[in-house]
Amino acid sequence: MKDNVIMDKSYDFALRTAKLYLFLREEKKEFEMSKQILRSGTSIGANVEEAIGGQSRKDFASKLGIAYKEARETKFWLRLLTDTKLITPAVSSSMLNDCEELLRILGSILKTIRRGRSENTTEQNLEFTSIPNS
Repeated sequence: MKDNVIMDKSYDFALRTAKLYLFLREEKKEFEMSKQILRSGTSIGANVEEAIGGQSRKDFASKLGIAYKEARETKFWLRLLTDTKLITPAVSSSMLNDCEELLRILGSILKTIRRGRSENTTEQNLEFTSIPNS
C-alpha cells in the first residue's frame, strides 16, 4: 500500500502534540492552553483520517478544510505558548515548522480539489452550451 504523506505527518504531529500536552500539564502546571493545543493539534489528524474515509468528494474536501482550520488554530496556540515562555524556542520552532508543513500540504490538496471543481463546472457548462437549440 502506498504511503499517505498527509495522514502520516498529521498523525506524527498529533503524537508530538499529545506529548507537549503532558509536558505542559505535568511540568508547567498549565491547564487551559494545554487543553486547547491538545484539541486543535490532534484534530488535524482526526479530520484527515475522516476525510480519507469520506463518502464523497465534497465530504473529503470539507473534512480537509476543517483540518486546515485546526492547523491554523494550532499555529496560534504554539505562538502563544512560545511568547508566554511556556515552551522553549527550540520546541516552538520545531513544532511550528511541522505545523507550517501540514498547512502547506493541506492547502495544496484543497487548491487541487477547488481547481478540479472549477474545471468540472467549466466542462459541464461547455457541454450544456454546445447542445444545439431545438
